Amino acid sequence: MPLFSFEGVSPTVHPDAWIAPTATLIGDVIVEKDASVWYGVVVRADFGRIVIGEGANIQDNSVLHVNDGVCEIGRNVTVGHMCLVHDCTVGEQALIGNGSTVLDKAEIGARALVAAGATVTPGSVVPPEVIAMGSPAKKHVPLTDSARVWVEHNAEIYRQLARRHAEGVAPVQD
Repeated sequence: MPLFSFEGVSPTVHPDAWIAPTATLIGDVIVEKDASVWYGVVVRADFGRIVIGEGANIQDNSVLHVNDGVCEIGRNVTVGHMCLVHDCTVGEQALIGNGSTVLDKAEIGARALVAAGATVTPGSVVPPEVIAMGSPAKKHVPLTDSARVWVEHNAEIYRQLARRHAEGVAPVQD
């Protein structure tokens, strides 16, 4: 896995976390137990610290970056495919939908769902247990039953899938 120190600060990865072989972690990154960072993800902590909480999953081709301070991805969070998560706080078990953008100093509440393609603008607050929709994501509605299923179960699905990848992925030889 490509891990890079920056100005003497190196990523810290819990031995029970899984980092895809094509993910890149740079600088002051902490990846906690049972978290997973998937293919093509870039986590660059050169201005501050990025913490990926226990059981969280950062899916393919997403980018996490931080300004001064800490960008915190809470326990059991899902950051979907191709998301931009920049210098913000994502509460426990929240789900950031595919292709979403969450910007500077935004706060995503616990078990909230940011809808696919939504943009959470700088400094915005998404309350717990709502769906945030739009670009900008100003429409907040209560979690539907189907959205609640995704929020409650996606982290466990990805923990199991990460274990399968840890044991079963291998480069193909010519």
